[in-house]
Amino acid sequence: MLSFALAGMIDDVRAHAGAVYLMSDADDVLEMAVMAGLPRAFAAPWERVALSARIPVADAARDRRLVWVPGEEAMARRYPRISVVLPYPFSLAAVPVATPRAVYGAVFVTWPGSRKDDLSPAERTRLVAACDRLAIRLEQAAERGRRVTREADFIGTAPPAGSSAEAARMVARLPDGICSLDIDARITFANTAMGELVGAPAARLVGRILWSALPWLDDPVHEDRYRAALMSQQGTSFVALRPPREWLEFRLHPSRSGITVQVGPAGPDARREAPDAPLPGGRTAAPARDRVPAAGPAPERTDDGPRNGSARLIGITHLLSLAGALTEAVGVSDVVELVADEIMPAVGSSALVVLAAEGGRLRVLGHRGYDDPMIVGRFDGMPLTAPTPGARALATGVPSFFATRAELEHIHPVRTATPDGLAAWAYLPLIASGRPVGTCVLGYAEPHRFGTDERAMLTSLGGLMAQALERARLYDAKHRLAHGLQSALLPHSLPLLPGLDVAARYLPGTQGMDIGGDFYDLMRTDGDGAPSDDGRGRGGAVSRIRPDAAAVIGDVQGHNVAAAGMMGQVRTAVRAYTAAGQSPGRVMSSTNRLLIDLDADLLASCLYVHLDLEGRRVLLARAGHPQPLLRDPEGRVHVLDLAGGPLLGVDPSAVYPTTSVPLPPGSVLVFYTDGLIERPGTDIDDALAELAGRLAGGGTGEPLEELADTLLGDAPSERGDDTALLLLRTRDRT
Repeated sequence: MLSFALAGMIDDVRAHAGAVYLMSDADDVLEMAVMAGLPRAFAAPWERVALSARIPVADAARDRRLVWVPGEEAMARRYPRISVVLPYPFSLAAVPVATPRAVYGAVFVTWPGSRKDDLSPAERTRLVAACDRLAIRLEQAAERGRRVTREADFIGTAPPAGSSAEAARMVARLPDGICSLDIDARITFANTAMGELVGAPAARLVGRILWSALPWLDDPVHEDRYRAALMSQQGTSFVALRPPREWLEFRLHPSRSGITVQVGPAGPDARREAPDAPLPGGRTAAPARDRVPAAGPAPERTDDGPRNGSARLIGITHLLSLAGALTEAVGVSDVVELVADEIMPAVGSSALVVLAAEGGRLRVLGHRGYDDPMIVGRFDGMPLTAPTPGARALATGVPSFFATRAELEHIHPVRTATPDGLAAWAYLPLIASGRPVGTCVLGYAEPHRFGTDERAMLTSLGGLMAQALERARLYDAKHRLAHGLQSALLPHSLPLLPGLDVAARYLPGTQGMDIGGDFYDLMRTDGDGAPSDDGRGRGGAVSRIRPDAAAVIGDVQGHNVAAAGMMGQVRTAVRAYTAAGQSPGRVMSSTNRLLIDLDADLLASCLYVHLDLEGRRVLLARAGHPQPLLRDPEGRVHVLDLAGGPLLGVDPSAVYPTTSVPLPPGSVLVFYTDGLIERPGTDIDDALAELAGRLAGGGTGEPLEELADTLLGDAPSERGDDTALLLLRTRDRT
């Protein structure tokens, strides 16, 4: 089913290669079920992909949309992890395989770098229709209880049977060596000159993988040229040293069915220039003169499994992909989640624990895959001297690999008391800057023999995880400091005033340190603007001065500690000038001059409000701040178009006029900073109209806290700016 569907898609859109992924039994993981046109080793880092990964097939399945990547520049910009591993010129389309009821997987197809056109509407229609038909067949198979499993890959068109004898004799007469490779680098034909040049009879070369047949070619750099030729379908070449001192030039001519290799002696120019010639994608290989094979017998190789060079290259691509994933992690929880979502599927483990050293004890930073969390919880707080494999790996810096439970319990009998249902383990010390920072434990559901290449890859992976974890812990420490500072500068609570309901919200931006200059405040004052003594004069006598209120909201430019510090100074200044009994316009002018005198090179917007609760009016002064909203008792919403002055900190002689607005009981005033209405790609007038619509939609008797949540709406998880919101509602005093 899968092979025929994939072959049809590739033919319909004249693609070069592709693959089908199916959702695995494990939650949110895509597994490659069949590949066509290229060796599966090319996609080794993405054999198993978390649905949350930033990979085209995952995006297609998760978002149920077609993903089109038109070339290497777009790939580098949108999917840098793929571009690092496959930096060749090719384009790609990924399509979900889904019905309205379920997602069954995804398909990708690729075109070589020679394609210059965008994906046409007809091609989009064909791909989507083909994937829809495949989804229906998979749904029918699931309803019948039939399991669709992995199928054999088909990697090219087989050469036609009965090749022309005359053509074979013609090639045999050529002075250059000629050989033909299938897509898996296996030699299907070699002429006599080829055998003479490489020092092996042509008959012994046929049927063998090139890198295995000629050990001195077993170099990841040479295989990278072969991968580049297959992916881009563009010719390339490399120079190699045949021991002891004969240089040969290999010219690769790719097609959809394989590669023709032309071999000849390398002249001085080729030896000097070809090794450093750019690969497709702009990279250069190391000079051939720097890759002289070491003396001594070549390691044993077979054609039944991965070659040493190929295994190394696959390991490198794994590390490149996973290293790219780890760069996306910010905090410690991000590192743990990313390792669980991306690295566990890639290495085939079913459980994960990340441990750290704190105060001479182990601390569990996160885990995944354990049915009983108490199994992991028993190790939290354990001394670093405890005889456990996790503590030992952290203390010694030496990784441990246990293929079976018997191996683990033989060396660490203490583990017999904590059965976790797993059958194999890898304990990877996380060492950064020369010191251990933690241990990563990978558990496997079945016995697992860790080969040499896999151990090397996992050990290197531990080093990458350690660096990511160290960065994440530093970020978390700065994050806590920033939020502590922000919390200290904002009011912990707002005063309760008779005749006034209040609600406030603050959302930090998610870029930088999550700290900024947005602020708000509410102060109790007497009827002339001076702070009230809560209705009691000296000696406890009741004062006849009526209590009113003053409110302020503002935004100091910037998203750093300097902005937060200046915000604290501005807020304090406003309180001081309010205490001195200044009018709203004077408060703005005084604060403006203070900001200029401080010479901080920072500007601020501000809106100051004096509420005359008994006179049922509000006095407002504005300094470059967004216009407030007023909902009257009948539910009508008005944008208060206030006259105002420039931003604070610009002009020492600026004047800030005061505007008086009636405020009958039941009115709601809405003050906010620009983070609430400024969004990329959205017109600010449209955003303000949407905000007014949400305000009008709230019921007049709705609790103010609920109205505040309504006005914030579905705040995006990624926010480029802070948002402050202050709501005031007047009511009859009781």
